[in-house]
Amino acid sequence: MNVMIIGSGGREYSIGRALKEDVNVDKLYFAPGNGATESLGENVGIEDYHALATFAKEKNIEFTIVGPEGPLVDGVVDIFKAKGLAIFGPSKQAAQLEGSKVYMKNFLAKYNIPTAAYIETDQIDRAFKFIDTLSTPIVVKADGLCAGKGVIIAASHDEAKKAVSEMLSGKSFGDAGLKVIIEEFLDGYELSMFAICDGDDFVLLQAAQDHKRLLDGDQGPNTGGMGAYAPTPLVNEEIYEKVKARVIRPTLEGMKKEGAPFEGVLFIGIMVVKGEPITLEFNVRFGDPECEILMPLLKSSVFDLFYKAATSQLDTLKVEFYDKYAVGIVMASKEYPYASSTPAEIVVDEIHHQELLKNSHISYAGVTRTDGVLYATGGRVLVCVGLGESIQEARDRAYLLCGQVHFAGKKLRTDIAYQALRA
Repeated sequence: MNVMIIGSGGREYSIGRALKEDVNVDKLYFAPGNGATESLGENVGIEDYHALATFAKEKNIEFTIVGPEGPLVDGVVDIFKAKGLAIFGPSKQAAQLEGSKVYMKNFLAKYNIPTAAYIETDQIDRAFKFIDTLSTPIVVKADGLCAGKGVIIAASHDEAKKAVSEMLSGKSFGDAGLKVIIEEFLDGYELSMFAICDGDDFVLLQAAQDHKRLLDGDQGPNTGGMGAYAPTPLVNEEIYEKVKARVIRPTLEGMKKEGAPFEGVLFIGIMVVKGEPITLEFNVRFGDPECEILMPLLKSSVFDLFYKAATSQLDTLKVEFYDKYAVGIVMASKEYPYASSTPAEIVVDEIHHQELLKNSHISYAGVTRTDGVLYATGGRVLVCVGLGESIQEARDRAYLLCGQVHFAGKKLRTDIAYQALRA
């Protein structure tokens, strides 16, 4: 079967890398892809979704997988389905679970899914009054899509009010911040959970932990993610079962009642507080870099998982995982996340150590190929992934691989998975 992946980041590269080895897949297409995805398949430079659907018809592309949130919120799934094409991802209406934080929080409240106390407002006076009732720190979120950066954790009431003022004025996030969520800060530990859904049934993947802050020790500004590991030992079977019963199941039932059955990836940001999982947020696609570590842990066919979810057949699928751990280290460009960086040539040393060759790989993200040479041109350039029998072994291999990758100005955290290793 010919398969197309929509997107251009490390998430899409890692899905493509998994599908490249799948017996069900004949040829891969990426729209638009990046400088490294062309080694896995064919890059397609068509931006209009209607034209892309027509291209899929012409090239006999029988299945499409959507990586990023933007096309989902814009309705690419509806466009493809209207042409009779199989596609993995939620409809435009269902994608509002990520497209609007206000919609998402009100949905959680309506269906009694545990979440933090909050208000949603576009009125600065109402926002300030609610802020004054909260203890610090205080969470302020822009309503719309902000590429994973629309959340401010304010250390003081004044900082929270400043964040609200800048969002509502359009200064911080433009139109995405013209309505805000203000909520209580939950004190616990954060998890990323991913349910593959077909509207009725779901498969819950192994829980991961992401590292959002730029610097070691979770210091510095929030980023799109500087590294991740899975599965995390901070989750036991009891927490998995609580998430299934209290979050995923009522979400699927609620979305059906809303007339928007949820198909695709439901990314649940969870805060575990005194053993109880509380929902921080929903996204409607894989996290990045979580996707890069979850794909190599799937023993079952990645194609089968996505295709059966897109065609309402998850109840026929038994999913297996490797009994291993994966750690992913993001290598970012010099000025990330503050500004664009000068393109820099990427050099990867030849690896002679067989264990490292077998148990590590690179998922490329912000890269461009010019005259056969790969350049770092994005903020988050690539992810070095290590696999192992323990988190420590996987982490060591990931960092060994980082040592083989060179480009001017590269930056990375040196403490990914520290929470698990000190636990």
